[in-house]
Amino acid sequence: MISSQVPLLNPSQFDAYIFQDWVPKVLEFYEKFHIAKIEDYKEHLKLPMPPHRRSVYFFIFIKKGKIIRSKALTNYEVVADHFFFIPAHQITSLEYVSPDAEGFYCHFSPEIFNHNWIKASANNDFPFFQLVGNPLVQVKNPARHIQLLQILESEYLNNEKERFGLVSIYLLALFAEISLEFTNAPVQNNNAATVLTQRYKNALSEFIYEKKTVLEFAEHLSVTTNHLHKCVKATTGKSAHQLLDEMRLLEAKVLLRQSALSIGEIAFKIGQFDPSDFSRFFKSKTNMTPQQYRHTAD
Repeated sequence: MISSQVPLLNPSQFDAYIFQDWVPKVLEFYEKFHIAKIEDYKEHLKLPMPPHRRSVYFFIFIKKGKIIRSKALTNYEVVADHFFFIPAHQITSLEYVSPDAEGFYCHFSPEIFNHNWIKASANNDFPFFQLVGNPLVQVKNPARHIQLLQILESEYLNNEKERFGLVSIYLLALFAEISLEFTNAPVQNNNAATVLTQRYKNALSEFIYEKKTVLEFAEHLSVTTNHLHKCVKATTGKSAHQLLDEMRLLEAKVLLRQSALSIGEIAFKIGQFDPSDFSRFFKSKTNMTPQQYRHTAD
């Protein structure tokens, strides 16, 4: 699995990764739980944000404006009354934040649910947090969700150790409310090509280190390579090989920034490349050598 093979950024590490020269105010429970208003930090972000993986789960709720975030190879436009969810270990980046964007950002460690009186798993109990799940949820009653977000913010700012257990309760209440809307959301009428293309993207995200060719992915999806190519081309305008290269490039960027692996080790890991071939591949996509990308801030 990807999660066991790539170093993860913990909260204190990704602050330096995503902000310019700004240091956000953090409280005692920051590594386990944090919530903040988007409008309080959006001007300090490095955009576009490099692709990366985190050790914590996180979500964003947009009250106003728009952001564009990615989950693996797919970009999502998150607008008013929408939540966007990312599980730990998932590759992600931030492409855009509108000047008028307002809302909440929250991250948490799964360990905050480790209580005798709570039996919950963000990944297993809430489908919007699954590695290959749909990360977007539109809510019909945003005022109710905003109220819970404000309570969570208040508890976080109180910074009282004896009350920290309440955070997990309020967080579960929020997720339970969202789950009802997620479960009852109308099913999108996607055609077969769109569905297969998304399954291919999901497989690329999950098995990029284990499978090296389009043929291997096609076999995993129980389709022919020709059928996979046709569906991907019809849906994205790109070939299945191009999407495979895009996923390799994302993985290479993550490894270059988040690991101490050598260029040769990364080349082998993402596709059994010869180091010189990998350097040519990377430069053709980014106009930088792997070494330049590793040592140059975006």
